[in-house]
Order: sequence, then C-alpha cells, then structure tokens
Amino acid sequence: MKVIAINGSPRKNHNTAVLLKKALDGAQANGAETELINLYDLNYKGCTSCFACKRKDGPSYGSCAWKDDLSPILLRIKEADAIILGSPIYLYDVTGQMHAFLERLIFPYVTYTEGYKSLFERKIKTGVIYTMNVTAEQMEERGFRSTLDGIESFLKRAFGYSESLFSYDTYQFDNYEKYVVTVFDEHHKAMVRENQFPKDCLMAYDMGKRFTMQ
Repeated sequence: MKVIAINGSPRKNHNTAVLLKKALDGAQANGAETELINLYDLNYKGCTSCFACKRKDGPSYGSCAWKDDLSPILLRIKEADAIILGSPIYLYDVTGQMHAFLERLIFPYVTYTEGYKSLFERKIKTGVIYTMNVTAEQMEERGFRSTLDGIESFLKRAFGYSESLFSYDTYQFDNYEKYVVTVFDEHHKAMVRENQFPKDCLMAYDMGKRFTMQ
C-alpha cells in the first residue's frame, strides 16, 4: 500500500508539514509505503486550458498532457492507494501552489458527462489538512469554510472519498517579537500550540492509520 502526502506550504518543518508527517507516521504503522512531496520544490503551472484531457479519442484523454515537474507526481498519484494534502490558509483559501496542483490533479478525471462521472479507475481515500491563524468560529464568520468544502466535494467526485482536518489558531512565527502582529496574543498562541496542536497531530496520525486499514 502506498500513501502520498502533498505539502502545499512553503515551509518544510512547520505546522502543515508536521501534521502531514504525523499522518504518514500513522500510515507507516500499518506497514504502508509513504512519500512526502513539497510543492514549493517543483516548477509547474496550474491548468492551462489546453483541454487535451477532454479531447475525443485524444491520447491524453483523462490525464493531464502538460509536461513539467508535476507530471511524474501525477503519474505516481495514479498508482497510490491514498493521498493526503496539506495547506496553510492564505487569503481564505489554500496556497497558490496547492490550488494549481488541485487544478492539474482533479480536472482531467472529472468529465463533462451526465452525472459528472470520474475517469479515475479506482476509489481511493483522500484527505486534506488545513492550518490557519483563525479560530473555528472566525473561519465560519468569514465565510471561507464553503471554499474548503468545495475542495472536498471535488476530491470526492474524482476519487470517491475525502475528508478534512482543520488545525486552528496556529503558532505562526518562531519569535513573535520580530514581527508587527499586534492583533495576535503570543501567549495565547503558545498555549494553543502546547495544548491543542498535539491533539491535531494525533488526529493527523489517525487519518493516516485509518486510510491504510485493510
């Protein structure tokens, strides 16, 4: 069994990456082979609207025809048994790199036929881990939960299953004194980091473990 995690954060050792690594630890506990990919290491674009993936009898029907650093990743995902994505929230959405990745990942499989059936040949588990500065209440008040629900909906449509894990009120800076961030209480952030983030790590671990149960 193979599980691939995709890190949509520019940071390789901070909140999002830590949670993804915990998820892979959970998968490894069940004997799964795992791989962590950092999107910011890759040179690629989002969907270019070439529509080769939709062309009748085309050689790239159902797959992304654009060739760049993402191409071999998409091929490996096609053979994976589960994928777990992670992104911090930027401007009430996933990062630009993650959004571009999702365009290339999902669009080739989703058809413009009745029922919008998927061309992905199997049903696999997918999960998304989101990290954000705001609280759960603030996420609802500011209205971007619907954006994230849309991502889950498209993943379900393409791959058959998806779930989300939210890590709220995260500790963003290594040293808050170096930055102009007066709206945040560093002491409060540190308390959340100490008391809640370990629970988030356990939930990520559980996701990876559940995704690899036979």
